[in-house]
Amino acid sequence: MRLHAIVSDLDTANAAVDGGATVLQLRLKGVPTDEVVGQGAPFRDLARAAGIAFVVNDDLDAALQLEADGVHLGREDEGAQDALAAGVLVGLSASSVGEAEDAQRAGAGYIGAGPIWETPTKPDAAPLGLDGLRAVAGAVTIPVVAVGGVDAENAASCIAAGASGVAVVRAAADAGALRKVVDAALAAR
Repeated sequence: MRLHAIVSDLDTANAAVDGGATVLQLRLKGVPTDEVVGQGAPFRDLARAAGIAFVVNDDLDAALQLEADGVHLGREDEGAQDALAAGVLVGLSASSVGEAEDAQRAGAGYIGAGPIWETPTKPDAAPLGLDGLRAVAGAVTIPVVAVGGVDAENAASCIAAGASGVAVVRAAADAGALRKVVDAALAAR
């Protein structure tokens, strides 16, 4: 859970895995399930070869067809109970303490909390901030992964606020620097 690399291309995925990502999350927004499955196999194979978890974003059917380790579902996405029944790790998004508590009660294996800061991947979402992250992490017992505007400059502050790890999109290619920061921050906690 230390470093989720959220990727949509293999070059970035390879850089993230080489840099020490612990989870490779395939995110293909607006792509039909059959295309996610068709494009996803190389990402799954990369994750398996590296011995790290492979998670599919927003699409349980694709996750099951790809035999992914998990699926990450947003607040509007359906399928958490079906994923749990299938034995798949479920990550759920939360932007408040209430949503985090609901996610834990629903059986989530981890929470993606955020966005922590403004980010172009979630332009309409209000930032949670470090105080919000601290509140979310303090309200649940499952791992909390900070997402949204996280990079090597601010990842340590997310860990200090109680996150178990970070998830990155734009900074995924810089996984080596991020992993060092996250590992050091976790060791200092």
